[in-house]
Amino acid sequence: MEAFTIWFTGLSGSGKSTLSRRTYLEIKRRGLKAELLDGDIIRTNFSQELGFTKRERDINVKRIGFLSWLLNKHGIISVVAAIAPYEETRQLNRKLIPNYIEVFCNCPLEVVEKRDVKGLYAKARRGEIPNFTGISDPYEPPKNPEIEVFTDKETVEESMQKIISYLEEKGFIPATENNIDPTAIEEEERLLREHLRRLGFAKKSW
Repeated sequence: MEAFTIWFTGLSGSGKSTLSRRTYLEIKRRGLKAELLDGDIIRTNFSQELGFTKRERDINVKRIGFLSWLLNKHGIISVVAAIAPYEETRQLNRKLIPNYIEVFCNCPLEVVEKRDVKGLYAKARRGEIPNFTGISDPYEPPKNPEIEVFTDKETVEESMQKIISYLEEKGFIPATENNIDPTAIEEEERLLREHLRRLGFAKKSW
């Protein structure tokens, strides 16, 4: 099977992290090599000097795209959770990466604002956080995503079914699950993330 990049895009709070993590674990359960590239890991290790202007966001998204291309080149699946707010930059990654799958986590702004336990949207509306996607900076919805999930209407399981069904139907992952304990996979990832956190390569654990 060929390696691929599956990129979860959407507003902050739209469900990217939850769905990308679940997808990553399911891919590993199928016995395939994969890496999960989320915002915490990328910003901490590859883009710590960048802010959130359009230029800096574009640089960050291009870096993730190039890293994903390298992983795919060597047979490793890349699972990405990143807002990637601008269509032009997403299209550039699509041109770079042969097997590029875009998952649009579609969720209305008013819903993600209500979900925001950290209060980031409220701070952005008060002008305390500049260049905040969806408030003071635009989010350009994908025009033709391979997969679109409506996370304000669907359960996590329903959205996951869409994603996994697409990957199976297109031949990116085997339809038959390997006899691998998903609990063991998740525990292994938790220990790896905790190791990274202790060394300063990640800000939070799994």
